Amino acid sequence: MVDLSQYLPILMFLGIALVLSGAFVVLPMIAARFTGTHQPTPEKLTEYECGFPAFEDSRSQFDVRFYLVAILFIIFDLEAAFIYPWAVTVFDLGWVAWTSMMVFIGELALGLVYAWKKGALDWE
Repeated sequence: MVDLSQYLPILMFLGIALVLSGAFVVLPMIAARFTGTHQPTPEKLTEYECGFPAFEDSRSQFDVRFYLVAILFIIFDLEAAFIYPWAVTVFDLGWVAWTSMMVFIGELALGLVYAWKKGALDWE
């Protein structure tokens, strides 16, 4: 027979997480209703991310170049995420770590040159 008491701390953690996450969602909405800050007006309901109303159907397809630039951004953002911990510990790790990071940066630079030559970074 399996001893399910080992799972009790996990279930307690999940229960507390669900209660807290629900409270963080519901309590601000309740507080807004009671304090009077929930008064939607046409100005409050306008677009605020891009600054102008949408001029096309929201289901329209994006240009492929948008996705290429987004993928390139993610790649170089991940490069920064990998370089930071390496830079903190490079002196402790030695020449092998330095060489492997230079190979990694070289591969990414080669990919950037390839994308540049293919015109993935050109925006019209």
